[in-house]
Amino acid sequence: MRTYRELFRTPEFTPFFAAVSVQTAAQTATGLALGTLVYARTGSPLLSALAMFGPSLAQVAGALTLLSAADRLPPRAALSVLALLSAGAACVQAVPGLPLWAAFAVLLVMGVAASPGGGVRYGLLNEIVPREGFVLGRSVLNMTGGAMQICGFALGGALVAVFSARGTLLAGAGLYVVAAAVTRLGLTARPPRATGRPSVGETWRTNALLWSSTPRRYVFLALWVPNGLVVGCESLYVAYAPGHAGLLFAGGALGMLAGDTLAGRFVAVRWRGRLGAPLRLLLAAPYLLFALRPGLPLALTLVVVASMGFAASLLLQERLLALTPQELSGHALGLSSSGKLAMQGVGAAVAGGIAQLTSPATGMAAVAGLSVAVTLALAPGLRTPVGADGGRLLGADGSPSPRASRTPRTEETT
Repeated sequence: MRTYRELFRTPEFTPFFAAVSVQTAAQTATGLALGTLVYARTGSPLLSALAMFGPSLAQVAGALTLLSAADRLPPRAALSVLALLSAGAACVQAVPGLPLWAAFAVLLVMGVAASPGGGVRYGLLNEIVPREGFVLGRSVLNMTGGAMQICGFALGGALVAVFSARGTLLAGAGLYVVAAAVTRLGLTARPPRATGRPSVGETWRTNALLWSSTPRRYVFLALWVPNGLVVGCESLYVAYAPGHAGLLFAGGALGMLAGDTLAGRFVAVRWRGRLGAPLRLLLAAPYLLFALRPGLPLALTLVVVASMGFAASLLLQERLLALTPQELSGHALGLSSSGKLAMQGVGAAVAGGIAQLTSPATGMAAVAGLSVAVTLALAPGLRTPVGADGGRLLGADGSPSPRASRTPRTEETT
């Protein structure tokens, strides 16, 4: 599967695409509204950053307790319920006079509850499209994510300016309801991918099995850490340019759209292994120039260029699937998603803390430098070809797990 026409002719991909798109717009608009609301109330770059990305920190708790649900819940029902819960949370955060601690409590609860969502969603994508079409399908979702972020930030910025941050939160809640309806009416009811009941114990056991492979550990770390630190840069847009944060966010979404289009549609398989490390460096390096406190035009250009590096995640996810048995694909993708979101929360906290002590520009440059250092440190472990044994699941004693399955040899895709 190499063309968009083939992809959209695949049954159920179109409603799946529509639901993900609307939900992305809702997340974008509500995140910008809440960050703006908190910054207006507190004047704190740290609290503003945590309001936008802090829920990601709660993904750690969810990944350690709820992630086994990613393969053990009916996908359509799980995604519909999560969208409705997000709508309810946005309505609560829009209540006038809501204490700041209560707003953050809602964010943390939703972060934990939503932790299996990435695994459910992208595990379902792996069922809807053929295995060889996963990168193209994932790139299209990333592309529409970028486009909907542009629309969401533009719409959110306009609604905040014309109405209020609370009105924008209510509009986002309405979009979540639309996403739930599209999911419920447009997708077929499927059984869970794995048997058994989700539990904390099963989550821990499967996490340990997935972590037992050294090649997979490098992939997880490369998906989590460099990306999360760069999102720390993004979390300071409001503090760096309070009147133009929406423009910077939209520029980032535009760069992500361009990178995913190139990587998902036009880069041949044989080139993917060579582009991974350069893309991860591109993701962070432009932010080093923020130490010079560039004006808005140059800052916007740097953001667009850097955001093209987010396409590295596509190549890493393809490698992760090649290293993981099919029956654990949802859990593996969920662990990838939860870990990445958690590191985004860490990145926002680190960047916000540095900015609180110095300046937003210094905070952005500092976490960008950390991202570059981590990418260089992980590079040797990501050069190993994906062989027949590269993704074998091992038990606690180092012996092959009975749940292991051999994976066809593929080209290195990092």
